[in-house]
Amino acid sequence: MNIDEILKLENQVCFAVYACSREITKLYRPILEEYGLTYTQYVTMLVLWERDGITVKELGRRLHLDSGTLTPLLKKLEAAGLVTRTRDKADERNVVIDLTEKGHGMKKSAAAVPGRLFNETVVDEADIVALRNLITRMLARISPQDAD
Repeated sequence: MNIDEILKLENQVCFAVYACSREITKLYRPILEEYGLTYTQYVTMLVLWERDGITVKELGRRLHLDSGTLTPLLKKLEAAGLVTRTRDKADERNVVIDLTEKGHGMKKSAAAVPGRLFNETVVDEADIVALRNLITRMLARISPQDAD
């Protein structure tokens, strides 16, 4: 491949992933507005629905986000009455995030979100699963935090 081909935007994996991610996030927006959540708040809630009582550090690791991004996000979720933030009694350096009753209650209705999003796309379910698996493997190989 010559230099002009190498540098074409359409040949960049990073751009294809970036642009697709932005478009998928746009599809989520009207669905998540019904829940009063942004996309980043939604994925945060997904982690908490899997495992409540998680530290900010672990949450950041799971979401690939730093504490500077998580802190304002968690403050907004706390103000919405969905989570609480408390210092870990065993180690005051850690902040533990717990779902409130309202946060737990949102889980059942939010179970409809993935299906609603899938209905907005024109991609076969098998292709979506294969793409997710490929991207997940790629992320595991390139992300130093996943090497733990």
